[in-house]
Amino acid sequence: MATILSVKGISPTIGSSCFIAENATIVGEAVIGDHCSVWFNAVVRADVNYIRIGNYTNIQDGVVIHCTYQKNGTDIGNYVNVGHNAIVHGCVVHDYVLIGMGAIVMDRAVVESNVIIAAGAVVLEDAHLESGFLYAGIPAKKIKPLTAEQLALLKQLPHNYVHYSSWFTNS
Repeated sequence: MATILSVKGISPTIGSSCFIAENATIVGEAVIGDHCSVWFNAVVRADVNYIRIGNYTNIQDGVVIHCTYQKNGTDIGNYVNVGHNAIVHGCVVHDYVLIGMGAIVMDRAVVESNVIIAAGAVVLEDAHLESGFLYAGIPAKKIKPLTAEQLALLKQLPHNYVHYSSWFTNS
């Protein structure tokens, strides 16, 4: 069973039709929308500030989502894919975003909708990622506009994860 803990009397809120892996951890002032998935060994640690995750968002294996004490909560929108072992910390991520495997998004960064952050990229504090582009590198830089195929992928991937999670919830 997943570890779901209250912190200072505040408990996580998890929407309907979500898959939470049995070794995922969700604590404190975390709000997770409907049709989301939090995969194996992922941690959503809202102990020092809030974390809000929209609908149809998937938090893949080994991801860490955290925030900054008395400064920065973390807002993650709808239809967001957070790839394996990524770190999302004290920032704002809008809708239809793919955060690649092992990427890091730091405090006060703002990621607009329809963005792909490449695997291993580091989005620095206070960065602003403009809609419609691929960002890559350390630090992450705008590489090129997204193609029609990439934009379609951003729309399809969240639904794939709802399907994958059904394998665990309907068995």
